[in-house]
Order: sequence, then structure tokens, then C-alpha cells
Amino acid sequence: KKNPDIYPTFAEQYTSKQVQNNSLVVVCGERSRFVGYEDIYLYDTNMSSYSYDVSFDGEGAVTSAIDYVVNEEQPKMYVLEGHGEAELPSAFRGQIEKDNIEIDMFSLLTADAIPEDAAVILIYAPSSDISTDEKDLLSEYVSSGGKLMVMAGPTEDGTLTNLYGILADYGVEAADGVVVDTDRGHFAFQAPYVLLPDIAGSEITNPLIEENYYAIMPIAQGLTVQEDTGEAIVTELLTTSEASFSKIAGYALSSYEKEEGDIDGPFALAVSVQCATEGKIIWFASAQFLDEMYNAYSSGANLDLAMNALSSIIGETEAVAIRSKSLNYNYLTISES
Repeated sequence: KKNPDIYPTFAEQYTSKQVQNNSLVVVCGERSRFVGYEDIYLYDTNMSSYSYDVSFDGEGAVTSAIDYVVNEEQPKMYVLEGHGEAELPSAFRGQIEKDNIEIDMFSLLTADAIPEDAAVILIYAPSSDISTDEKDLLSEYVSSGGKLMVMAGPTEDGTLTNLYGILADYGVEAADGVVVDTDRGHFAFQAPYVLLPDIAGSEITNPLIEENYYAIMPIAQGLTVQEDTGEAIVTELLTTSEASFSKIAGYALSSYEKEEGDIDGPFALAVSVQCATEGKIIWFASAQFLDEMYNAYSSGANLDLAMNALSSIIGETEAVAIRSKSLNYNYLTISES
């Protein structure tokens, strides 16, 4: 405990921020990290009640700081750009940084190869397809032991043929259109394209299953795993019901009824591909499941699913997200009857 009135310059060696009382400094050797009081108690505006929701994130903040100071080399994630990719959601980016994963943007249009220091390549919500040359570079990267994480669904122009061709190399085919599930237990908000898939057990999904969380996958591409996957092991993480089908009309669909030409399910909405060369792919067939609205509807389960997948693919098993603890009281009012 250091009193800033007695030691006015103490904090300056660790941070240039304004230091509040009860802030923390974590130090190991030459490395240090400042954990501000505002990082320990989080205040989020609740528009419905015109108040603040308060949560305690001390466990996550301090754990992240300790991990940072005891490890000089942090994994680096390269995010592909040049295809109309969406900006990473603030909650997703914040959790990546909290898990001490460095983020760099790069383009395959101006590079001859994947950066050698890449722990993982992320492709997030592209609106246009990659080229055949880019597809070949990414496929070679994975077959040589690289790690690839993709979050991409159907676009208004249809299927991203070259991008999904990476999965086709491992016996996973993408159905044209947008997946609709007419089983009432497998969609949310009276919108059959906002899917509530079944969750298969794995190191990525078990934390959600144990806590009875649901993943929400809106506007998704249907994936079908063929019998021949070569030497790769393909695991279906999220799957639709038998009542699902893919509307080939895509974004132009005008009915949720099955019509001529629509493709029968069930489908996988997320898969993990483990190659014989130690290369790995984790693929979510929706570009919007990490949007703030859908993540909030899932009570944060979508973000946890993405972070668990990222931690798994780069081998950082200790980096599984620690959720902040709400300090708000929730009251249940029961009538006299």
C-alpha cells in the first residue's frame, strides 16, 4: 500500500494514468502492469432503468496482469483485411487484449506469405470473397501446421466460394442460402433464422453446457461434413435440428416455409478441424453472432464460446475467460395468489 501523498512519484514509474485509490500494480522482474480501480469495478449503462449495472472484474483483471508479467512472449493474432471485413466488436477485442493476445491487421494482397510469428489468423465477417491465390496461401498455411479461426456466414451476394473452399479441402461442404430451423426449440424471438443450435461436448463448449447457456447463431451458412475428410478429424460443435433447411433465396427470402430447391438439413453451424500436420481450423458459420445485441441475448455465452475457441486454437488453455461478477440485485416478485 503506497499513499500517493507521501510517495507522489511512485505510480509514475508504472503508468501515466490518473491513479485512483485502491488501484493495483502487478510486478515481476522488469515487467509490470497497472490495474486501475475502474478496471476492477465496471459500470455499464442500463438504458431500460436509466441506471448503472455494476460488476466486479478484479479476478479477471488481476489474473490477466499476472499472466502478462510472468510471460515475456505473448501470442500474436493477425486479423485479415481487404474484403470488407467488419470491425471487431468492442467486447470481443477487449477480451482478446485482456487475455494478453496481441492484435495486428494484415492483408494477403500485400504479403507473399503468412507472418511467421502468427499464433493464429482470424477472418472476421468478410462481405466479399477472397481470391484463389489467397485461398491457396491460407490452405498451405493450415496444412503446414498453422491455426485459422473464421467467423463468416452468407452474404447478400451469396456464398463466399473461395473462402469456404478451405473447408471443402477437409470434406466440409457449405450449402447455399441462409439456414432456417422450424423446430420451435431451435430458434429465438419468432425468427427461424436466429438459431439456437444443439451444442456438442468439447473442450470449447463444455463450459457453456455445464452452466446451461445457449449459443445464438443468426443468419448462418449450413455446413455438411462428408464421410471422407482425408486425414483430418472434423468435429461438429453446433448443429441444427432435423427440421432445418437452407433457403436458397438467402437474404431475399420471403417465407420461412420450405420451397422447391431449398436444401434439407440438419447442418453444422460451427466445426473444428484438426489436421494431421497439427494445423487447426475453428469455423463459425455466422458473421453476426458476436454482435452486441446477439451476445447480450445469449447472456454473454457467444463471447465465451468465441474466446474458448480462440484459447483452444492457440494452446492457451489457461486463458479461458473469467466472467465478471454482477453486484446488482435481481428481485423476483410473486403475487399473493
